[in-house]
Amino acid sequence: MSWFASPTDASARLHEVGYLADGATSTTSYLAGALEKPLLVEGPAGVGKTELAKAVARATGAELVRLQCYEGLDEARALYEWNYKKQLLRIQASHGQEWDATHDDIFTEEFLLTRPLLTAIQRETPTVLLIDEVDKTDVEVEGLLLEVLSDFQVTIPELGTVTATRRPFVVLTSNASRELSEAVKRRCLYLHLDYPDAEREREIVASQVPGLDDRVTAQLVATVARLRELELKKAPSIAESVDWARTLVALEIGDLDAKAIADTLGVILKHRSDHDRAVKELKLAR
Repeated sequence: MSWFASPTDASARLHEVGYLADGATSTTSYLAGALEKPLLVEGPAGVGKTELAKAVARATGAELVRLQCYEGLDEARALYEWNYKKQLLRIQASHGQEWDATHDDIFTEEFLLTRPLLTAIQRETPTVLLIDEVDKTDVEVEGLLLEVLSDFQVTIPELGTVTATRRPFVVLTSNASRELSEAVKRRCLYLHLDYPDAEREREIVASQVPGLDDRVTAQLVATVARLRELELKKAPSIAESVDWARTLVALEIGDLDAKAIADTLGVILKHRSDHDRAVKELKLAR
């Protein structure tokens, strides 16, 4: 399967599904498909890393399989595990059967519970595999990923090696909370995403919320840019900018003045300390 015909094709098709990709994003997305290389997308939270994987799936008609990473993630949650309860029932039902025969019975695909990595490898239809926030996992988990990222295969000791018949489009996202191993990086194409400039964010907001007045959109984008310059616990994401725009439309606000900002600040800032700093720096009334 050809995921995208060219960088221009990638840009156009991502745009069609609501993702405005810049030149680097379009080119790297095209290359990830053409070269069948995993794509590592790094950047601060809320800049559209996860959304890129979803957009690729929508643009290509592929199924999205997601592995959400977290501290403590292990092989049983990432790759596969055996259905021990079902195996126990089979053992109990196999009265008089030789153990070797029983052992062979219970380590078959019938007793295998597939998790996202193995599921993506086994699928025969187009699949986008999203390995989200990979930097939140323990370093040991990266070792589990290497076989998938380099050879698109998973080795199960009892069954052998399962190799992908159709390679998925793999996207790994990272907020760069820790440095990933060189082994993982070496297997991937790399893309850094940052907050968009004002003009690009205005385009994104306008495309997602066409009902918002152009002047209010400009006010919103300028305010979000000022907030991101402050030392906040959590800067407003692109998705929160869009949510804010939808809020303003719902409230029929035609001018984003200090009162309107203060009344709706909770849509984009989710920490009390961030509210206090924004009120002080933007000189908003409490």
